[in-house]
Amino acid sequence: MKGSHSSNAACIVVLAMASGMCPVFSQAVIDGGNSFYPAAVWYSGGKARAPMLERIDATSAERWGADLDRIREDGFNTVKTWIDWQTGEPGRGQFDFGNLNLLMRLAQERGLRVIVQVYLDSAPDWIGRLYPGGRFVDSSGAVITSQSAPGYCIDDPGVQKEAIAFLQALSLDANRSPALYGWDVWSEPHVINWAEFPFLSHAEFGFNPSTQARFRSWLRDKYGTLAALNAAWYRTYSTWDDVEAPRFPTILSYTDYIDWRMFIDDKLAGDLALRVRAIRSADRTHPITSHSDAPSLFTSPTDGYGEPDDFRMSANADFYGTSMYPMHSESTHPWSNAMLDTALDFSRSAGHSFRKGFWIGELQAGQGATGMRIAAPVAPADETFWIWEAIAHGAREFAVYAWYPMSSGFESNGYGLINLDGTITDRARAAGKAAAMVGRHASSLLSATPAPAKVAILYNRLAYMVGGSQPSLSRLGRAPIDSAIGLHRAFAEQQIPVDFVSTEDVAAGKLGQYRILFVPFPVMLSRKVAGGIQRYVQGGGVAVAEARLAWNDARGMASAIIPGSGLDKVFGGREKVIEPADRPQMTIDASAGLPGFNAPTTVSGAAFEESLQPYPGSRVLGRFEDGEPAMIENSFGNGKAILIGSFAALAYEEHPEPAAQRFLTALAGLAGVSADVTVSGTSGSVLQVRRLIGKDEQIVFVFNESENTVDAALSLDVRGAVRRAVDWSDDHDAPFRTDQNKVTVQKTFAPREVWVVSLQTQ
Repeated sequence: MKGSHSSNAACIVVLAMASGMCPVFSQAVIDGGNSFYPAAVWYSGGKARAPMLERIDATSAERWGADLDRIREDGFNTVKTWIDWQTGEPGRGQFDFGNLNLLMRLAQERGLRVIVQVYLDSAPDWIGRLYPGGRFVDSSGAVITSQSAPGYCIDDPGVQKEAIAFLQALSLDANRSPALYGWDVWSEPHVINWAEFPFLSHAEFGFNPSTQARFRSWLRDKYGTLAALNAAWYRTYSTWDDVEAPRFPTILSYTDYIDWRMFIDDKLAGDLALRVRAIRSADRTHPITSHSDAPSLFTSPTDGYGEPDDFRMSANADFYGTSMYPMHSESTHPWSNAMLDTALDFSRSAGHSFRKGFWIGELQAGQGATGMRIAAPVAPADETFWIWEAIAHGAREFAVYAWYPMSSGFESNGYGLINLDGTITDRARAAGKAAAMVGRHASSLLSATPAPAKVAILYNRLAYMVGGSQPSLSRLGRAPIDSAIGLHRAFAEQQIPVDFVSTEDVAAGKLGQYRILFVPFPVMLSRKVAGGIQRYVQGGGVAVAEARLAWNDARGMASAIIPGSGLDKVFGGREKVIEPADRPQMTIDASAGLPGFNAPTTVSGAAFEESLQPYPGSRVLGRFEDGEPAMIENSFGNGKAILIGSFAALAYEEHPEPAAQRFLTALAGLAGVSADVTVSGTSGSVLQVRRLIGKDEQIVFVFNESENTVDAALSLDVRGAVRRAVDWSDDHDAPFRTDQNKVTVQKTFAPREVWVVSLQTQ
């Protein structure tokens, strides 16, 4: 989130390419033969804050070398450096990579690897002089003149040509160094970044001629004919040249607005692919990545600056990832453990959808600061906790931001691992210790993958779009986010792995590994996704959906019957009446057959009571206080579908009641899902257990999320006989006992302790 256009991006909330681009490197090359895990810290020579670079002088090599010595001695094996377009090409065709070359040489001499972050957003002024049509334009018509940032629009043919030439020259130059490990070609992608425009009300970008031309081409591909577009948008265009993105909402249609925001998703993914191809022109070996300012689960596609879809972005880079600032100064409050856990599983899932891993492009290093908005200090335990959380979720790299605090700008003196005077902090020692431990066990980490999930949660961008550009029409603006967090939290607290799946995954039938699919806050759903849900259930899966399922389709058109798109037949009923209610109460009948529900149990919903009308053959599982059906189950094909007439996942995030957690996990129990890990001896769900599974090894990460000492026993399902348990903190044996296929370890956990133990079966 550092440097993002949006100061509260973490608190609020198809594949774009026709190129068919695939990675050209092997996984072994990326992982250094499964022996090198990049544990990085941001550093680019001296104390200049990214994306700026320090001017080289006679003392640079000595000073930078001393910094790199301390970085290596602290425990890091990689530095993430950067190059901005303005410094790298001060005159057209006059490339200056002196800073990068010096840093690369010094790193190589010390055995450090280098990841290069590329900033096109800091663009040279000559671009604006040569290509005035490349300036960004707001929906009001305001033209933005770059002040170093935010640069120029890559849709302009001239700007694009120059950007590609710069990236190609940079790639050719950097590949001369053996220290190069990989690339991050886009930090925190948006249509426009690093600039705020207080003189614009509800700024929205993409209205310069080149982007509008690209939008028209996108519409031609989608609709085929102008007549089809006119029918969808309720227009009477006579020529494609008249078509442009909507600049304001109307009561007549917001299909145009939905198309515009979906185009922005595809544009950002295509822009990433363009950068990747340019770097790949001279680099056939090293991984090329990008990272968002926050997982797209936590942002909104309606943002006028342009927020990417992590699934689309992940399709167009070798790895995709996220920034992670759990205590950013611009957040309304620090991230909860549930939010952090959800964020990491979401980022992992976006890569998993394409059989890829994910990277942490930026991990908060120090105290957040934005002017006089100063967050609480980051403790050494926080840094350790965050690093191991990322690794335990399957991250293949992490880059701590940054070695020095910010030396200038509105984040001055914030986010540093050490102090600006160069003194080492306990926080830096803690991060370095974790980095060194990662280095010692890199082979194990890189050959293992997260424990497979049997539970899937649908990530649906359309859920954020109800009301179009008028989000004030709903008092549930955070509902898509909080519903996902609440649902994920219920399973994480029971040590049950969860994946997020995209609408494309569902429509394409890529759900084979999952026994149950949850569809939270499903108020807007495309017909293709509805068809995917139907096929999933028909094939033997269990689907659970909440109120107003497929109420609107992908055009924003209301269904005559809710659930829409034929899902009423799948779920065995329809909406009878819906009424607002702050905390609806649903009583689950003992005869419902939910595991553990042997007596009538009341659980909370949120926002609405949707009374359901069951169809013949379905059965009522629960009722509202007035006796109306609140939940129904229906057999369809070889599977089952369950419809809940409220927002239970949202309710659990807002009011985490034990009965609601038991209810949500019991639904998965109906599908045969149970935990492979049990924790006993704790009061409440204060321990989180994550696992990475290798061929002959299971790496277990235990996080004490509380501020108290906890005595606990952990029992885990392990295939094969465990011959040894190794505590990674000192590489000594840890005691354990076995009983058939279960292994039990017992330990006293200090407050906020992270314990990593390897269970070896060979």
